[in-house]
Amino acid sequence: MASSTTTDSGWTRRFRAAPQARARLICFPHAGGSATSCFPFAQALTPGTDVLAVQYPGRQERRSEPPLDSIELLTDALTRELLPCADRPLVFFGHSMGAIIAYETALRFEAAGVPVAHLVASGRRAPSRYRPETVHLRGDEGILAEVRLLRGTDSALLDDPEMQALILPALRSDYHAIETYRHAPGLRLERTPVTALTGDADPRTTIDEARSWSAHTTAAFDLRVLPGDHFFALSRPEAVVPVLAGLLGGLG
Repeated sequence: MASSTTTDSGWTRRFRAAPQARARLICFPHAGGSATSCFPFAQALTPGTDVLAVQYPGRQERRSEPPLDSIELLTDALTRELLPCADRPLVFFGHSMGAIIAYETALRFEAAGVPVAHLVASGRRAPSRYRPETVHLRGDEGILAEVRLLRGTDSALLDDPEMQALILPALRSDYHAIETYRHAPGLRLERTPVTALTGDADPRTTIDEARSWSAHTTAAFDLRVLPGDHFFALSRPEAVVPVLAGLLGGLG
């Protein structure tokens, strides 16, 4: 993997410089995920696009920091850190939990008078589509079983006790954050178009639940159904890259 640059705040990583890029893509990882999960998008889209990958606390070079177990805390902090990145048109891409964080951050950007050019919500049902979930209340083995079921992490890593000790605190905090999240009724994006992506075999998001993202913006909406399960965006980034490239190509 190419070397990366961490911003001064530590909240984002840039895998490849793109000083002449006309637009910027900010990627928000899934629960338990790190900035490196976004590397395929940076590899494919730079230098034409400046790609920043969010690095949540509690993982990789930020593993000494306590993870945040609230979507509100995460998005409040990210809004402060990312607003200076709006010196060029922005596209937000978030997968699974990252889709909700991207959406809530976009809401805060609009409230600050800085609308995002486009939000791509991948692998997550709409914020208003609630399901009772309690993975964060399980023991360690219960949380690992959920991750194995979704196949979001190499199973060999999950079987390594040292790796378990490293990833479980962030995983538990992330599951707490997303499972206790509640969307504010009536709140929606006013100026930010939304594209929802979902896998045709995703056990955690139905096509109807993905289509419900249309109720969360008064701007344009599009739904794309792609082949794959919950982690289609990670296992088949080549299916997602053209969607992002098409949106970014019209900016700047």
